[in-house]
Amino acid sequence: MLFIAIFASCYSSLLAQIDTPLSVSDSLVADTIWTTSTRFGINFNQAAFSDNWTGGAVNSVAFSGLFNYLTSYQRGSWSWDNTVDLLYGVINNQGQGIRKSQDRIFLDSKVGYDISEDWNGYGSLNFLTQFAPGFRYVALPSGREDGVRISNLLAPAFLTLSLGFEYMPNKNFSLRLSPFSPRITIVNDTTLYNNLESSMNGTAYGVESREGETIRYEWLAFQLLMSWNKSITENIGFQARYLTFTNYEQLSFDQIDHRLDLTITAKLTQYINVNFSGIALYDFDQTEELQFSQLIGVGILLSREKAVVD
Repeated sequence: MLFIAIFASCYSSLLAQIDTPLSVSDSLVADTIWTTSTRFGINFNQAAFSDNWTGGAVNSVAFSGLFNYLTSYQRGSWSWDNTVDLLYGVINNQGQGIRKSQDRIFLDSKVGYDISEDWNGYGSLNFLTQFAPGFRYVALPSGREDGVRISNLLAPAFLTLSLGFEYMPNKNFSLRLSPFSPRITIVNDTTLYNNLESSMNGTAYGVESREGETIRYEWLAFQLLMSWNKSITENIGFQARYLTFTNYEQLSFDQIDHRLDLTITAKLTQYINVNFSGIALYDFDQTEELQFSQLIGVGILLSREKAVVD
């Protein structure tokens, strides 16, 4: 929570500088350019069936919301980019109650310095966690299911500092290569340790569960982060983010973390859209198998882009 407070404080402070007049010395520097992009969406899905429906289905209602905010600052060879990516969704299947379907908090702040037309050196800090508890459901002899909590806010959470080089051939694509990328893993809910399969190996999301620890430090590590935002057509947009993380002290092919986030959005009208989102995740500290999630929804998407030159 301390990181979020610091991030918000710095972010608000710098945003306040947008309307501050340049001094005489500042006017001699190359133009300062601020660009912002805001996306807010609400998706809703509903299915209902009569009691004699022979296809065998259940009534359901699903709701999800997303908020994505990007702001970039450019002055001369210096740049500062920030991303806030929030996503949360729930589904209510008849007879099962309300369950979480999507949950993500991703914050990223990066300072860069141009060293060529397409390359820059950078330092970044990013934070990944979730809003609400997550459950694994176990079938009971009665036929009902019991929810076993396996994740929570800040359980896990990942705070990563990266220093390296970034390749940006255009405004839609970026590739960050960070040979020095220490990461802190936080699991502040120790009650999860009894519910996770990985706790049988003495760890929970990589944190030493047998010792009752809540934090794990990985100082020597490599991180790669690739982002691609592309307008396929005037009404169809594609977003992809791939992240891989390697601990030098445990350098093994099967212990390299991978995460791929994909989103495709198609506009039906100015505000109504259909979107598909999917996540593929491999993290040896969570499970030895590849994890998947996907969601298709219809909803409202509001977006705005703005550029300011001082």
